[in-house]
Amino acid sequence: QVQLVESGGGLVQPGGSLRLSCAASGSIFSIYAMAWYRQAPGKQRELVAAITPGGNTNFADSVKGRFTISRDNRKNTVYLQMNSLKPEDTAVYFCNAGASRSGIYYPYDYWGQGTQVTVSS
Repeated sequence: QVQLVESGGGLVQPGGSLRLSCAASGSIFSIYAMAWYRQAPGKQRELVAAITPGGNTNFADSVKGRFTISRDNRKNTVYLQMNSLKPEDTAVYFCNAGASRSGIYYPYDYWGQGTQVTVSS
């Protein structure tokens, strides 16, 4: 069992930065691959970034070079550093616990409540 709580969202101007945090409790954090998803109004939820227990990472093409995912297993926390933000990054961002096999991320049904990121002038 995993409980996830996201924080760090807010309103930011284009070109700005935000750092999202996802705190996990109720299970052994280090055994899971972790990921960030986002969902904009009227669109499907999409995978943004994932990180394995060993620290290997993958990013959606749309955020590659701008976003960084990291984890601190001692603190049971995963982060998403978002730089050079664009209006199209506006979405609710969700944290997820899952598994990674052969470079493919498989989400489990463990989600945070989401945190809103709005990029606008």
